[in-house]
Amino acid sequence: MEEKLKNRHALAVSKEYPQANFTWIISLVVSLIFLGNSFSFKTGEINTILFAIFIAYLITTLLQLFITWKMKRDLLSNGEIRLGTRRLGYIQLLSLVTGNIFTAAFAFNLINKRKTPEYTFAVYMFLTQLFVIAISAVNIFKPYVTDTFPAAMLVLLVIAVFHLTVLIIVAKTVKDVSAPRWLGIIAVIVILTAVTGNLFALLLGWSLLLKSMSKDHSRIMKWNVMWEKITRNSTATLGMFFIILMLSISVVSEFTFDYALAVENDYGNILQQPSLAYPFGTDNFGRDVFSRIVFGARISLIVGFASTLIPGVVGGFLGGIAGYYSNRTDNMIMRVLDVLYAIPGILLAIAIIAAFGANTVNLIIALSVGSIPTYARTMRANVLMVSNYDFVDSARALGTSDMSIIFKQVVPNSLAPMIVKSTLTIGGAVIATSSLSYLGLGVEPHIPEWGNILRVGSTYLESHSYLAIFPGLAIILLVLSFNFLGDGLRDALDPRLD
Repeated sequence: MEEKLKNRHALAVSKEYPQANFTWIISLVVSLIFLGNSFSFKTGEINTILFAIFIAYLITTLLQLFITWKMKRDLLSNGEIRLGTRRLGYIQLLSLVTGNIFTAAFAFNLINKRKTPEYTFAVYMFLTQLFVIAISAVNIFKPYVTDTFPAAMLVLLVIAVFHLTVLIIVAKTVKDVSAPRWLGIIAVIVILTAVTGNLFALLLGWSLLLKSMSKDHSRIMKWNVMWEKITRNSTATLGMFFIILMLSISVVSEFTFDYALAVENDYGNILQQPSLAYPFGTDNFGRDVFSRIVFGARISLIVGFASTLIPGVVGGFLGGIAGYYSNRTDNMIMRVLDVLYAIPGILLAIAIIAAFGANTVNLIIALSVGSIPTYARTMRANVLMVSNYDFVDSARALGTSDMSIIFKQVVPNSLAPMIVKSTLTIGGAVIATSSLSYLGLGVEPHIPEWGNILRVGSTYLESHSYLAIFPGLAIILLVLSFNFLGDGLRDALDPRLD
């Protein structure tokens, strides 16, 4: 009886079993989406490509369901997952061929019992590289490719092989608080590969340098605990993966995609249905929607990050000054910001763009100005709390200047809520960018931006619905990813949560 209770407890506290359940459920949902889209209710025809993808996803989903059942049985009978069950992960790795990121990521986690943050970074670094290669390889079927395409694809393949090698090394050598010193050299090379936009490489490189060079175990443990909390959250990890994938493909597309396909009119290919050459079809000017969405990701990310960074810095500075100094200074700053806060952000953005014109720079400024008060309020609240801590009083007693205390003591200890808020509000900035472009008040109409693409597609909802569906899905996925990552960061940075 005691043994059964112990095994049931092992099932209840297992981190891998909930992830296994999440994986097969989300994989089944995606499979059903492919099934629903493979059948045309108007003509009664079946899209063979989508139906084949459905079958491939269904097979990996059934295998994932079997693995989940095996894991539950192992935990209830032995209190741990058996080696034979973990080896099923090698079979599940074949799901990479179908592009099923959910089952592939779980398979990598299953085959390695000891999962350090570095291993997780290495897995998603490799998966990001593979997906970037797969997305870029679609250009092979297009009428023509950019001149840099062959060389860029070769470089990407070399980097992918290097990332796979690093993944194997990390799985075998990196421990919880230490790593061999020679890994520091590999870490530098890994960081250099982050120029492709693969920020998982940057995280992995920094983490390897920390463990191979630093002897401060408390600092390493804090790093481990934070990232273990984030990676334990499956939705947060997948959100971060999609964001970094979009960032990476935005960087790489400069060398693998031909911009002409996204902006130049091709009247011989107007309103083409999705195919190998045009995966998302073509619009009313014959432009490739797939290429337009890829290039549009760059604008959405640039505007989203810039319109979050600028108010974060300005609002953080004003909020820090207001929270640290006297009531008079506080009232002067906050009352001015209250006036700005009273104006609806979207209306203020429309007014600024209407006055100065629709372009990317004005769009960033318009979205940034309206967000300053919210960041100032957040920073002010944090500074008011931190200013009363003993280490701040000690700094004052030692004669440290106010500016030094604010920017060296108070602000660094008030950044966690600001980081979480920034992550959660980038999604709102992406929606605002697309909304303004949809209304014709964002970037220039000819520039491939998701709101512009959606505006064109909305006029063909009945006859060519894919023109609106694909950019709409891109917006939804990116916003959800930022929200999921923000939730994960909030849980990881909140000291009240274990």
